[in-house]
Amino acid sequence: MASSSAIRELQRELEAKANDLSKIQKDISKNHQVRKKYTIQLGENELVLKELDLLSEDANVFKLIGPVLVKQDLAEARANVRKRIEYISAELKRLDATLQDLEEKQNSKKETIFKLQQRAQALQAGKGKA
Repeated sequence: MASSSAIRELQRELEAKANDLSKIQKDISKNHQVRKKYTIQLGENELVLKELDLLSEDANVFKLIGPVLVKQDLAEARANVRKRIEYISAELKRLDATLQDLEEKQNSKKETIFKLQQRAQALQAGKGKA
């Protein structure tokens, strides 16, 4: 009887760990989605900066604010785009660090689950012999 309660306890623990692993995997998936969005934005902003660098200093630059185009200084436009690129790059670095942390947690959970499964199998094999 003691071994069957031990097996049930192991199964509960396994379920809890599996739920934790599932949550971590969802977080990793969300991280990938956000990272993809920022990567696209970074590419777009780098393209805009290249286009701005091709313009002569006396060129007219307009910024879309709501439904209105507002004239903007070329140097200010370049500075704004560079700031945006810096911000997006920083966010990507933060997301990479978070992703690495999540992957380490995922590997740890997988290892724990594997050990629990081995213990459960050993208990069941022992029970089967008895």
